[in-house]
Amino acid sequence: MNKTSPSISPIIPLIVGMIAISFAPILVRFSDAPVSVQGMYRMLFTVLLMLPFGKRHAQSISKISGKDWTLLALAGFFLALHFLLWMASLDYTSIASSTIILSLEPVFVMAGAYFVFKDKLSKFALAGLTIALIGAFCVGSGDIGLSSAAFKGDLLSLLGTLAVAINMLIAKQILSRVPSFLYSLIVFAIAFICFAGYNLSLGYNIVSYPSGEWLIFLLLAIVPTVFGHMIFNWLLQYVKPTTISITVFAEPVGASLLGIFIFGEMVTSFQLVGGAFIIMGLLLYMRTEYSAKPVAEAA
Repeated sequence: MNKTSPSISPIIPLIVGMIAISFAPILVRFSDAPVSVQGMYRMLFTVLLMLPFGKRHAQSISKISGKDWTLLALAGFFLALHFLLWMASLDYTSIASSTIILSLEPVFVMAGAYFVFKDKLSKFALAGLTIALIGAFCVGSGDIGLSSAAFKGDLLSLLGTLAVAINMLIAKQILSRVPSFLYSLIVFAIAFICFAGYNLSLGYNIVSYPSGEWLIFLLLAIVPTVFGHMIFNWLLQYVKPTTISITVFAEPVGASLLGIFIFGEMVTSFQLVGGAFIIMGLLLYMRTEYSAKPVAEAA
């Protein structure tokens, strides 16, 4: 984590990002296009929205080392793989189940950060993670494993979660040398190239879609990507990767509530209790993480 601090409290952009990513599964469900096409245009429109603001970072591109270009390519590949697998899971299982499995991301990130960055968690932070994970399993228990289709969706979501955890760990290594905006722009562009190659190799239709589909593609770029993933990439300069990944616990709560109102995907009372556990664990973890900084400065 960098010694410098952001101009605003990290809690504010964290909350904005959590709300934004909750809309991702809803928008995916509204689209009839293949998930790889959705992902491709999600990345393309995000890059196009970012380009006008990227001129001041042009000189920084020449300073990127060959090693960092390799890491950027890997980050883009794993981001595309995450979107492909997780978005596909929504075709087989419920929004609650898919997003709740995604909330296992902190487990993978925490394990990776321990071995790669030697990050350690306090007992209270670990307790917060544990409480949130218990709640996560409660929320998804009403749907997981009920059918072979649901199991396939659960597996796709799990693999997508592993992919995004790897992406985040790679990002943490690069963001100490590459500006977060430039990192996001390059990684999103690489992810777009990966999706484009995938779609062309399978012969998918990538142009003939009604206006409603194009609106969904654009909203996928603006809401969960710009106001979600870009904010999280920026915050990685100031907070631990596990702190960012803990925010995924908010996604199943928000997405499940939206699923109820929009698609009528009702959740059980047991899942609602799990949602309360998720919020409790999230608050406990964030409190211990941010209270640790002033104590360290005082020492």
